[in-house]
Amino acid sequence: MNNDRKTHYKKISDYGAIGNLRSVALVGKDGAIDWCCFPHLDSPSVFASLLDHRRGGSFRVSPTGRSVGEQRYLSRTNILETLFTAANGALTVTDFFPLAGSIDGKGNSTAPCEIIRLLRAEGGSVEVEIVWNPRFDYARCTPRIEKTFSGFLAGGTQGEKLVLGGLLPSNTVISGENEPGVRAVFTLAAGEEVVLSTRWDAESVQRSQQETHALLAETATTWKRWVEKEEATGERAWAGSWSEQIIRSELALKLLIHAETGAIAAAPTTSLPETIGGERNWDYRYAWIRDSSLTAQALNSLGHSSEVRDFLVWAELVSRQECGTDWLPSIMYGLHGETDLTEQELPHLEGYRLSRPVRIGNGASDQIQLDVYGELMNSAYHLWKMGRPLNPTLWQFLANLADRACTVWQKPDYGIWEVRTEPRHFVHSKLMVWVALDRASFLARHYKLPGNISQWEKARDSLRELIVSEGYNAEIGSFVQSFGSRDLDAANLLIPLVEFLPFDDPRVQGTINRTLEQLTHHGMVYRYLSEDGLSGHEGTFGICTFWLVDVLALSGRLEEASEVFESLAGRANHLSLYPEQLDAETGEFLGNYPQAFTHIGFINSALYLSLMEGRSVPIPDLWGSERHRRECGHT
Repeated sequence: MNNDRKTHYKKISDYGAIGNLRSVALVGKDGAIDWCCFPHLDSPSVFASLLDHRRGGSFRVSPTGRSVGEQRYLSRTNILETLFTAANGALTVTDFFPLAGSIDGKGNSTAPCEIIRLLRAEGGSVEVEIVWNPRFDYARCTPRIEKTFSGFLAGGTQGEKLVLGGLLPSNTVISGENEPGVRAVFTLAAGEEVVLSTRWDAESVQRSQQETHALLAETATTWKRWVEKEEATGERAWAGSWSEQIIRSELALKLLIHAETGAIAAAPTTSLPETIGGERNWDYRYAWIRDSSLTAQALNSLGHSSEVRDFLVWAELVSRQECGTDWLPSIMYGLHGETDLTEQELPHLEGYRLSRPVRIGNGASDQIQLDVYGELMNSAYHLWKMGRPLNPTLWQFLANLADRACTVWQKPDYGIWEVRTEPRHFVHSKLMVWVALDRASFLARHYKLPGNISQWEKARDSLRELIVSEGYNAEIGSFVQSFGSRDLDAANLLIPLVEFLPFDDPRVQGTINRTLEQLTHHGMVYRYLSEDGLSGHEGTFGICTFWLVDVLALSGRLEEASEVFESLAGRANHLSLYPEQLDAETGEFLGNYPQAFTHIGFINSALYLSLMEGRSVPIPDLWGSERHRRECGHT
């Protein structure tokens, strides 16, 4: 019976993502919206069949018979088309959140909390089936559904309201009280269109065809204007055959940025498993300082500097609000700066393909992770280096950051991978504190960042000695995960990328080679294989595999780098979207999706490969490049 229930779930790779910089919905190849949270990406779900096909709720549009369609994005937008071939004709469903204004930075766009689904028949008549069965608050609330003068209204016990417009009452039925929903079956003639719209916190919604086409054109223009801005070098010619995939990664990352605050989510989903049927199911709908910093840096490399500045302003604000003068950054926040992200389990949901538990909130929010100091400082460093000035408040924020780094670098932490064991002295964590102090010292000496430079440099130099003496195992010939251990960690591939050691250092090459030998399977990299306090195992990690590409390329091992890159780049789905992890044997998508980390890795690896192959990239002095090391005195 369990195996039968598993078959009701689509592959994670069968979904596309749409959004409006406030929320994101996942649309399957079968025309079903199986995941959406309103009004914000980290709000409770309205549709969650992704996590329980029976209870979660969805909004499906397809020809009768549950056809599987072909999906594509309208060029340089997050507008999704699903094309179904039916017996006598074809049905195209165009899905989008309306979006208007400038999305270059926060606060200048407008977007109703609404999804529009435009249906059009071509070539002949098509019988269409519509099923709309919202379930509020992660399906903990079964709504009341009633007809209104313009459509159907679902209401919840806590005042939730979701309206559906565009269906004629004459061909629509409302199912029973226990499993309420709306179902309609009707025929579209060739060339005929129908507009469906579902909107949060409204009593009614009704979009005419003319109005819908105007909104569609406006939304497309809004996305394209951001992609094609002059500073973003719209054609991405340097990327060669991967230019369109670079643009798709940009747009996927942009979907995760909240237009009101500048906060950046790690992914739009929760509890998609790292192993099918396992317990490694986490909520990624929050703004990790680390993930957000790396997202901002990747977009900055492509000319989108507003996102970096907005993120830094947000990080400074939420840190100051939380701690006042005794400033200490949390590792993650809600998209509006929330600090209470208490982890809860939802036992009433069976989980994606029976992968329990389903979790909301994230227990790692209370962890100490020292790498955030380096990530924040690096974001500011790259922004400043590209000629984008920082305001005095941010300047002081960076000085406070460096001062605090001097006081915490000797402490153990839980590391970049958020292990659920006792804290340790992770090599990567120490490395990133070294980065914070190194970049702060550079900014102080060359750009007048105020602060105690001698104290920063003294702590930086002490950290260097400690990392080299305690973090490298000569017997293994590699840097290890934590002081005193013999375990490998793919995060140590960053050692030469952040310019702690040069690429030709034998310790660096040894770390690369041990990673290839012990952490790599079928060209994909596990982040580690050591004990982390959880049962089971996980898939290979997307960004770690791209880190391997980066260090191989900058080591001059271009053939190896290209081979790994081509393999992983080709594992994106039909829409060029990536998850967090992949099964090394089958290539099946695992973990939350679409995942910022992996798209960051794809962008950076394409840049590094292009640079080392002699193409003109938008930033010739990339992290770790010979030119950058020379400029910063890291040769």
